[in-house]
Amino acid sequence: MAYLTGLMAAELKMNIKEAKRAGLLHDIGKAVDHKIEGTHAAIGADFAKRFGESPRIVQAIATHHDDGRNNTLLGVLVQAADTLSAARPGARREMLETYVQRLEELEKIAHSFNGVDKCFAIQAGREIRIMVENEKISDNDTVMLCNDIIKKIENELTYPGQIKVTVIRETRVSNFAK
Repeated sequence: MAYLTGLMAAELKMNIKEAKRAGLLHDIGKAVDHKIEGTHAAIGADFAKRFGESPRIVQAIATHHDDGRNNTLLGVLVQAADTLSAARPGARREMLETYVQRLEELEKIAHSFNGVDKCFAIQAGREIRIMVENEKISDNDTVMLCNDIIKKIENELTYPGQIKVTVIRETRVSNFAK
């Protein structure tokens, strides 16, 4: 990351040392995101700020996964280097099989509860959306079901960061005007 960010900074006649530092530190929040709530980018930016990093580097860390509206050129370089780095062969530690297995286990946990109709692990396993059967699960039951699923995930799975659990109970009524 530092190397790629530095290369791009050199091409743009930017501060290479600063770019390398931003690239090096961009994922520092991943070191503690299992202990602190929030995204690794926000956690990392806060961490860097508390330890005296320059505001430009803090901002680049904070926005390296944003859509670009609040980003600076340094932040965009970090985003671009992060994308390039992630795309290279062997960049991800976990194998495809392990990744798919984790998603399947997440969905299996949700399906193990009565009244669950469908569930979808999304956002690379960082979120699961669960649809329940209206006849079997009341609005009040959805809150308990969500909490029970969270407890089971915490007890049975190992995962980085946090997993958002959303339980959806929906009623639709249709008829025809004649």
